[in-house]
Amino acid sequence: MPKSVIDAHRLIGPVPFDDLPSDPGPEMDRLGIDRACVTHTLSLYSDAQAGNEALLRLDDPRLIPVPVVVPGVTGASAPAELHEVLGWNVRMIRLCPERHRFDLTGPIALRWLAALGLPVAIDLEETSPAQLRTLMERLPEQRVLLLNPGYRRLRAVAELMAETRRLWLEIGTVNTQGGVEWLAHRFGADRLIFGTGAPIADDCGPRFLLDHLDLEPSAVDLIAAGSLSELM
Repeated sequence: MPKSVIDAHRLIGPVPFDDLPSDPGPEMDRLGIDRACVTHTLSLYSDAQAGNEALLRLDDPRLIPVPVVVPGVTGASAPAELHEVLGWNVRMIRLCPERHRFDLTGPIALRWLAALGLPVAIDLEETSPAQLRTLMERLPEQRVLLLNPGYRRLRAVAELMAETRRLWLEIGTVNTQGGVEWLAHRFGADRLIFGTGAPIADDCGPRFLLDHLDLEPSAVDLIAAGSLSELM
């Protein structure tokens, strides 16, 4: 069993297709998850600004806010001004270039990311390995946590990880036999991070996977919490 577990990818708030618990605490307790990085669903599915405001009102030390940022020209961004993000005092932000229709490697996004200097979480379905490679070539110090990589695109993801050491991978959907171990042996457990996407996605499966990895306990501890702490 890992010493500590942090879920790097959890959601709170309403969704269009289901009822979600307003308090993730009981489920986290049941699965032995100590803390979680959380993004508000309103920021993903509706209004990024409203979702971020609700997220930043949370007062629970177990929940680490990861607000959604939408770079854009004045009047088409969230928040309205770049300096507002700095005032949030957060440790990571989330980008949804496909959902919110902006260019991940466009001039405005690159300027915002360079000025912020924060790690960004991006769902693989929101971008592509080519876009991520371009982003990290133009901003070589940018840290990226790639969410929901799945297991069917491991070749492309592995190629991307081989090209840059500034990319970390969330393992919740790497649910093919030996997939996490394969990545750990090639790129290091310090670049793999536990996450679930819960409660929209299943969290029991990733938690079971974490407890049954065929890796040294020190490597499992990195995946469970240490790698995320290093990233942020």
